Amino acid sequence: MAQKLGFHLAPIRQLSSRRLLQRTICTAMSTESSSSQLTHTITLPSRAAEPVHIVAAHGVSSSDFRNAIESSLFKQWLKNTETGILANGSMSLSQVLIQGVDMFGKHVGFLKFKADVIDKETGKKVPGIVFARGPAVAVLILLESEGETFVVLTEQVRVPVGRLVLELPAGMLDDDKGDFVGTAVREVEEEIGIRLNPKDMVDLTAFLDPSTGCRVFPSPCKGGCDEEIRVFLYRGHVDKEVIVQLQGKETGLRERGELIVVHVVDYENLWRVTPDAKTLVAIALFEMAKKRGLLPPH
Repeated sequence: MAQKLGFHLAPIRQLSSRRLLQRTICTAMSTESSSSQLTHTITLPSRAAEPVHIVAAHGVSSSDFRNAIESSLFKQWLKNTETGILANGSMSLSQVLIQGVDMFGKHVGFLKFKADVIDKETGKKVPGIVFARGPAVAVLILLESEGETFVVLTEQVRVPVGRLVLELPAGMLDDDKGDFVGTAVREVEEEIGIRLNPKDMVDLTAFLDPSTGCRVFPSPCKGGCDEEIRVFLYRGHVDKEVIVQLQGKETGLRERGELIVVHVVDYENLWRVTPDAKTLVAIALFEMAKKRGLLPPH
C-alpha cells in the first residue's frame, strides 16, 4: 500500500520542542541596566546613524529580556524590517518595547513587542504592535477514492477563538535549517498519522509572484502577527478503507494538551465547512494553479 499511496499510516511520534532559529543579523549591541528598567541599544548594518533602543516593559525579567533580543524571532523581524519598510529611508525605527515572552522549553516560542516606526515626512508613528511567532507550514491533502476527492483535516481546540476549528494540518518550523518541506511532512505524520513522501509535495505558495516573498501572511495588520505560511499540496489515490480508517481518528500528544480528531470531507464542500484561513487560502491557490496549468502531472 505504501508504494501505491505515496504514504502509509504511521504511529504518532513525539513532537520535538521548538528549537531556536539561529539566523544572524549584524548588530552592534550595548547593555545598560538599572533597578527600574532594562535596556539595550542596537545598530542595524544599513542604519548606523539611527540606533534602535530596546526596552523591557514592567514585569519582563532580565532573563526573558535577554532571551527576547537574542531570539531568532526578533533577529528575523529586524532583518525583515531593515530590508523592507526601512529600505528606502522614508521611515526609521527608534525604539522597541518588549512586552511579553513565552518560552518553549529553553527557547523563545512567542514574542510580544511594540515597535516605534516613524514616518519621517510627517513625524508620526505608524501602528506597530507585533506578535512574533515566525514561519509555519500547512498541507492540503487531497485523496482520490472511487471517483471522489476528499480532504484530510484536523479538528482542534483553539483557545484564542474559544472554538473547535476544522483546519489543515499545520505547524511552526522548529529548527534553524528552514526545512519547510520536512516540517510539513513531519506535521502531517504527527497530526494525522500518515507518512508522506517529500518528493510528492507541491509548494503552492511558490506559484505566487516573487514580490510576495512566496509566503502567505494571515494577519499582518496593526496589532498583528509576523507569521508567514507556506502552503503545500499532496495528492494521492487510496482505497475507501483508508478514508474509513482516517475518519474520526484521535491523534495528538494528549500529555501536551493536543486533542486532535481527524476529519475527512468532500473537497467540493470544503470551502463551506471551515473558517480556517489557511484552508481557504489553500483552496484559492490550488484552484488558480490548476486553472493556469501550473501543477505537475498527477
